[in-house]
Order: sequence, then C-alpha cells, then structure tokens
Amino acid sequence: MLEDAAGLQGRLWRGSSLGQTADPTLPSGFAALDAQLPGGGWPLRAVTELLTPQPGVLEWRLLAPALGGGWAGHRQRIAAPAARTLLLINPPHTPHLPGLQALGLPPSALVWVATTTPAETLWATEQAIKSHVAVLAWLPEARPEQVRRLQVNALGSEAPVFLVRPEHARRQSSAAPLRLVVQPGEGWTLAVHLLKRRGPAHEGWLALPATPGAVEPLLTAAKRRGQPAPAPAPAPTPASPPTERHDALARPVLQA
Repeated sequence: MLEDAAGLQGRLWRGSSLGQTADPTLPSGFAALDAQLPGGGWPLRAVTELLTPQPGVLEWRLLAPALGGGWAGHRQRIAAPAARTLLLINPPHTPHLPGLQALGLPPSALVWVATTTPAETLWATEQAIKSHVAVLAWLPEARPEQVRRLQVNALGSEAPVFLVRPEHARRQSSAAPLRLVVQPGEGWTLAVHLLKRRGPAHEGWLALPATPGAVEPLLTAAKRRGQPAPAPAPAPTPASPPTERHDALARPVLQA
C-alpha cells in the first residue's frame, strides 16, 4: 500500500499549486515558460493547444527551441524514431525549409502532410499520434469532442502533440490539459498566457525572447527588446548671426 501511495504522488496535485507529473516532459527552451509549465516543460503524453491570431508564424518561434536538434533536451529518453520525425499536418502556408532550418529544425526530420478537408486533417492527426511521432497540426475547425479523442490517443504517445487553433477557440471547452495563447509581443518577443494548466490560474503574460538566429545579428539591442533607440545628445548650436539660415544638410543626423 505504501508503495502504491508513493507512486501516486507524481499524479496528484492541489489546485493551489503547480501540478507535477511523473510523465516525461520536454524543456521548452524558455526558462520563464518552463517555470510555469507542470513538470517543467512540454508534456509528451498529452495534447497541447496553441491559440494564436497568426497561424503559421508564431508557433514556429515558440516551438523551435524544443523541437530543433532531435529533442536533445528531453527529460527522459525518447524512442529514436519519434526523436527524428516531426509531422506537419495541414500547415496554413507551404513550409519554408531554409527558414525552418535557420530555426534549428532539420529538413530531413520534417514530413509535410497536406490535407484537403477537416475530416482528412483529423484522421491524419490521429494516425500520426498513434505512430508515436511528434505532431504539429493546424486544426482551425476542430470541435471539443474531436480534441478529446486526440487527447485520449496522446496518452499512449511518447512524443509531443501540438494543435494550433485560432485564438477565438479559447471560448470553447477543451480536453487538452495545457492551453496557451500566443500573440506577437514588443519587438521580437512572444507574449504567452497560459489559459489552462494543471495548477493555479496563470496571471498576466510572459514575454519570451524569440528572435530568429538569422535576424538577431542584424538588430540593435533596443530593436531586439522592442524599445526605441535612445536619441543622440543634441549638438551644440554654433554661434551665428541672427540672419543666417541653416541648410538642411547642416542639421545633425539622427541615428536609426
């Protein structure tokens, strides 16, 4: 009995404290986000919903640190086939392989599944989950009962499952144990709010630095933080007769 009770400790949580889990998790690559996620990372035996107003853009910058490099940072060992493959199901835009490679996602690990109907998208997502590979699926029209079915299938998977849905879906109930709202933040940051998690309600928003590696060297520190560059100190005004007119070329140049 004592051993059974000890084994349940990782599956019990109080509503006033952040939930812990005995299941494996995948570090997100953002320390501030991991501190707010039950288990300290993305769950591997559950569905995670990403609700965003800009599908096809923000989710890449949020997930690339975790999914790039074959999940090198997973907290428990993952089967090799799952660690090598990421299925992209029904993306809103044609995947741009050079851009994804710049984010750390190797093209050899990506499989693009194009579907034509919502029913095909759901079927492909369910089959991918059953295959125990990482899944990133765009499901703009999924109903709550369909998300519940995917969640049941994800319980037996050793790979992360991410469902990208429109932000207005936050008004619907969902069986997904983890739901996040992702919006563009200031500069190149991502504004993330945990809409649902195992634990207390998440207050406020997280500002996650998510500048693509290829872009970061081109930005000043102020642009990277989304703050205006400091204005240069005004040049001293030279003494001149009151009637002298200053040509536009003689004015101090403001740095961008």
